Amino acid sequence: MAGLKEVRIRIASVKSTQQITSAMKMVAASKLRKAQNSIVKLRPYAAKLREMLQNLSGSIENSNESQYSELRDPEKILLIVIASNRGLCGAFNSNIMKATLALLAGKYQAQFAKGNVSLITIGKRASEYFTKRNFKVIGQHDDFFDKLNFATISPFAESLMQSFVKKEFDRIEIVYNQFKNAAVQKLVAEQFLPIVRDTQSGNTVRSQTSADYIFEPDKETVVRELIPKTLRIQVFKAVLDSFAAEMGARMTAMQQATDNARELLRSLNITYNKARQNQITNELIEIVSGAEALKG
Repeated sequence: MAGLKEVRIRIASVKSTQQITSAMKMVAASKLRKAQNSIVKLRPYAAKLREMLQNLSGSIENSNESQYSELRDPEKILLIVIASNRGLCGAFNSNIMKATLALLAGKYQAQFAKGNVSLITIGKRASEYFTKRNFKVIGQHDDFFDKLNFATISPFAESLMQSFVKKEFDRIEIVYNQFKNAAVQKLVAEQFLPIVRDTQSGNTVRSQTSADYIFEPDKETVVRELIPKTLRIQVFKAVLDSFAAEMGARMTAMQQATDNARELLRSLNITYNKARQNQITNELIEIVSGAEALKG
């Protein structure tokens, strides 16, 4: 019977899909544990560096590092858009695209209309999305997730800092998903440069009082070393945050897909059993009818 055969084929297909989504969920869960441990350990360190930077903000004005805090009219904007290399992670990537488009249509509408907004994408999904739509993409770094560590991200962060110092851009922002837990990611548009004082974003905590530090060897050296290091850590934290959020989103999406496949299998099995019962009943009726006809 053609109907039964089609149902059997669908059942086999759904079982295969269920096995794939279940395996992908396990892989994502394994990667999530490692990424979560890394970002949880990094956040207090990054937060403390930013707190120290805030407390030393008065020293920035009198140092050569004031170049990183120079406030200029935001005419030339650079957005760092962090997505993923692969899909199958729910609305993770689409939310990033929507947030970036919202910035271009809202906060930076005037600059975007003049062609003064440039993008650097991290992750193939972001690269493909914006290049196909002819946005001004000046850089693509889709290989960062292949070997995600501070040594890989640090030169990239340094190039961003130099582009700001050389006044190639007046403001640099990072758009990414911040990891909360496996099921929750928070969209963040975080200003990277110039250094934001008096306000804090993400998980950093604003220092309410000015701390009294003992400087060794001296304040100028500490400030000179602290600011570039803090900025590099900030970029690394954003990429690591996004990676952990991606693994959480993928694990959740694959769990939902596995559950949906299980429900579909249950429904298909019921349909198959009903069709099989109808077929058996029809065959019995035909046999009885034939026997009665022979008696007649």
